[in-house]
Amino acid sequence: MVNFRKCKFIKSATSKDDSLFDYDHIVLVGRSNVGKSTLINSLVDNKGMAFVSKRPGQTKLLNYFLIDDSFYLVDAPGYGYRKTGKKDDFDKMMDSYFSSNERLQLVLWLIDSRRELSQEDLDFYDFLEDNHIPSLVCFTKADKLNQSEKARTLKMAKNQLSEFEHCFVSSFDARSIASLKEKIIVHLK
Repeated sequence: MVNFRKCKFIKSATSKDDSLFDYDHIVLVGRSNVGKSTLINSLVDNKGMAFVSKRPGQTKLLNYFLIDDSFYLVDAPGYGYRKTGKKDDFDKMMDSYFSSNERLQLVLWLIDSRRELSQEDLDFYDFLEDNHIPSLVCFTKADKLNQSEKARTLKMAKNQLSEFEHCFVSSFDARSIASLKEKIIVHLK
């Protein structure tokens, strides 16, 4: 069993040339402020591991967190609205990261469960599909929805996306975090 609490920050990288390939990768991607850093902190049970900000666009690099000396959780910058940096910088960094990355095992694609899918979300989905990149849609902030709202969110996504694996997660719901850990482990070699 993987000990997610055995986590340490290793480094930040700006491109594939600066990335680490000694362990498999699970990368978290989504809009700015969707909860990527918060989810990492929940997975490793350490609120201070990944920097969390209320301001969008604070993560600017690929941040590598080594989990139990067996794989990396990679925190990617958010796409979409950012107060700092250029939008195309994200595209260049992520294209570099995804191209021929044999260590990439899974993309945790985070979507705010309270929001409609944006064109950038749909474009990213097309990118994942076109490149046959395994992904898991993680509907974040699920604690803010009741069951009928969750069903509506899922229906909306199914109307806009083809087949996809999904889960609802909340940093306030230990069961959803435990379930996500199990899904991550299944995707590791």
